[in-house]
Amino acid sequence: MSDKAPAPAAQVPGFWASAKRRLRAVDPIMAGIIAAHPRMRLVSRGDGFATLARSIVGQQISVKAADAVWARVLARCPAMTPQDMLRRRPATLRACGVSEKKALYLLDLARHFADGRIDLRTLARSSDEEVIAALTDIHGIGRWTAEMFLIFNLLRPDVFPRDDLGLLKAISRHYLPGERSADLLRGPGRAKVEQLGARWAPYRSVATWYLWRSLDPVPVEY
Repeated sequence: MSDKAPAPAAQVPGFWASAKRRLRAVDPIMAGIIAAHPRMRLVSRGDGFATLARSIVGQQISVKAADAVWARVLARCPAMTPQDMLRRRPATLRACGVSEKKALYLLDLARHFADGRIDLRTLARSSDEEVIAALTDIHGIGRWTAEMFLIFNLLRPDVFPRDDLGLLKAISRHYLPGERSADLLRGPGRAKVEQLGARWAPYRSVATWYLWRSLDPVPVEY
């Protein structure tokens, strides 16, 4: 019998239909992107520890590479709980393809959960910025990873990961042709990104998700 914990049931945001109506009404380009991806929506499996661990594994590598490494980590740590992770040595994680730094990050994440410094019920009641502050106390988790947690686990509707390169690439392609993604990280380019974000509020998570889909129709599941 496998000791792997059963996958939590998928959760779907209750605001999704309202968000699509709002975004279609205020942005004809977004309306076209939404129409091109029917019957698709963000889902969360609801496993906070696994979401963060998967995000750490995926940092600075391609989605394909991250999927392969994550599959090997799951094979060595099938329950994917903090306690299960803490029973693994850094060398075991490195043998899965995780870098030395990421192996230490995963173990630090597990300790934060195991000793109660991170409590999912508390995070669920916290504001977006409070969640970001709590998570970035963990080694290896920066603002981007915390924003992914807000979107993919807590299903917060108005997260805008303005430094995400996929988001910036999609904005460049659909809204600012001729502008390089790197130019949207600062100065006048950044101001244009912020203006677009203001247009999509209070559903910037949804707009971001559809812009990701415009680049890759297969959603990443955390």
